[in-house]
Amino acid sequence: MATEDIKNEESNIEETEVNDAPDNSEDLQNETETADNSPFAVGDTVTGTIFNIEDKFVKVQVDDSDYEGIIPISQLTNKRIEHPNDIIALDDSITAVVIKVEDDAKNIIISIRKLDEQKAYEDLKQKQDADATLEGTVVEAVKAGLVLDVGVRGFIPASLLSDEYIEDLEQFNGQTLEVKVEDIDQEKNRVILNRKRIVEGEKSKQRQEELQNLEIGSIIEGEVVRTTSFGAFINIGSADGLAHISELSYSRVNSVEDAVEIGQKVKVKVLDVNPEEERISLSVKQAGESPFNKFIDAHSTGDVLTGTVKRLVDFGAFVEVEPGVEGLVHISEIAHEHVNVPGDVLKEDQEIEVKIIGLDKDNEKISLSIKALESAPPKSKQPKREENTRVYTDDTEDDAPTLGDVFGDRFKNLDL
Repeated sequence: MATEDIKNEESNIEETEVNDAPDNSEDLQNETETADNSPFAVGDTVTGTIFNIEDKFVKVQVDDSDYEGIIPISQLTNKRIEHPNDIIALDDSITAVVIKVEDDAKNIIISIRKLDEQKAYEDLKQKQDADATLEGTVVEAVKAGLVLDVGVRGFIPASLLSDEYIEDLEQFNGQTLEVKVEDIDQEKNRVILNRKRIVEGEKSKQRQEELQNLEIGSIIEGEVVRTTSFGAFINIGSADGLAHISELSYSRVNSVEDAVEIGQKVKVKVLDVNPEEERISLSVKQAGESPFNKFIDAHSTGDVLTGTVKRLVDFGAFVEVEPGVEGLVHISEIAHEHVNVPGDVLKEDQEIEVKIIGLDKDNEKISLSIKALESAPPKSKQPKREENTRVYTDDTEDDAPTLGDVFGDRFKNLDL
């Protein structure tokens, strides 16, 4: 997401949801007053010991001086607290930054929170420049995302929370999340965080590991997650593989949805893996036992079977003899008589008897015959064939025969 898009999205969030500090009525961060006779100036860092704790502030004896430091409850921390005792105790040593110097009294207003924020912003900027990962605790779920404590209040827009849509943001309350810094604007107290890039990076790393470990030829389980006109995408962990429509079933598949459906669990065989392009080729049909091999084991040449004509082609007919097993009846094996085209004798979905005349296990081919089951007609009824018949062709452009072509030398000796 571009920085400008993030800023536009964040502008839809109530400012009090993301950037408000506890007890904003005591906003002392812009005070710049300095007493002329004071040894301290706004922005100085001081150390001291807490000697008094009240409901709304604590008092600090500033080291190496007779000045007292006052820390309002809003300047103790960027977290929401009910009482200073929630995070601090008497005699604690602290380090803070001066945010105001009293004119007459020997008092200075100091802030632990602002010093922590300065350090936090410096650290966040370093993390952003290095594209490093940091941890933050979710302190609040708002309509548009999550508010995190990362030293300052940071915000993850819902669109940068994950690579998938997450409806229930409340589930993250109190969790510690790994994030990256997307954008920083210290003047506006705005820190935009990104968890989506980490999620995507982890998934990509996991995919690469799985791709490297996939063995070609192995049989694994997957789930159909998407179908297209050319095949089905099957999830096998953190990656999806493609089973082409031709690899879905041993039977002919006209539509992918006829073979598989989304959400279906299937066994698949790994055909090929390309880790660089994150591409996996799978086969559903090869994960099971080949019906052809079962057929070969159960049958032999000469067996007579009943089959169904599935396809008619110029050179013959494909006949299904068992589910997923087809054999070819060549046009010369359809009948003893000459057949011009298979459709003159056979129709698709017609049930016929065939005889096995050839089995080719290596190429998974079955040769069938219809005429082998029929008696040949008597020789007298068979068409006469001239032996050694030769056919001559004339490739000249003039196809009309001449008298010489027809009568040859018959009129040579006539006296005309």
